[in-house]
Amino acid sequence: MASSPLLDTFKRGEANRELKLLAAQAGVALRAPEQLELLVMLAGDADPEVVQTAASTLASVPAEKLSSALAGDVSAETRAHFAAKGIEPAGTAPTGDEPLVDASPAVDEAPADEEQQSALQRIANLNVANRIALAMKGNREERAILIRDPNRIVTAAVLSSPKMTETEAAAIAKMQNVSEDVLRTIAKNRAWLKNYAVILAVVKNPKTPVALSINLMARLGEKDLKLLSSDRNIPDALRMQARRKMANAGD
Repeated sequence: MASSPLLDTFKRGEANRELKLLAAQAGVALRAPEQLELLVMLAGDADPEVVQTAASTLASVPAEKLSSALAGDVSAETRAHFAAKGIEPAGTAPTGDEPLVDASPAVDEAPADEEQQSALQRIANLNVANRIALAMKGNREERAILIRDPNRIVTAAVLSSPKMTETEAAAIAKMQNVSEDVLRTIAKNRAWLKNYAVILAVVKNPKTPVALSINLMARLGEKDLKLLSSDRNIPDALRMQARRKMANAGD
């Protein structure tokens, strides 16, 4: 089923009313299948205004575009929602990173007279909606700042960005000033875990929960296990586990 860290935050009920309304207006530019899931979920929200807004957004999407999105990786519940309206999956599923509808705030380049102002200063002046938009559409430097945002929905938006690569995920996993939630999210992404550098970065980050690091340690090579066995920057339990694995490998 279509999913993303940002979509998951809405599913867990972590979004406030303002953000729900923003998303219901298509102000959160997820990939088409993920955005469709989000809009259908919001169409069943307890808040009547959120429901009405999400329903209006969905009604504005041409049936052919909905059918195409439904042919993608969406849940059975979402397909059933539209089947009841006579809309079935058809055509070619969207393969790009474009949203179903994009009403998110525009992300503008800094004016020339602001070149001396750092990206950190510019981002500090943005509200949550604009930080989310920047997380989804901005550049790597901006995402490196936003991934440390205290708002979990903003960091989830960074990790949901269509521009996020495995290399960038590995770089974020090395950062010791990101939250435990960020590291957990990276460690749950199967696509990113195909990259050895991501696994190693998550394991070596002292902020990663020990149980999670130990689980991922099984994927590391002998050379890195040896280095971990004497690494004073990781928790003692992790270092000891690396030593045990090295000893077992020698038996």
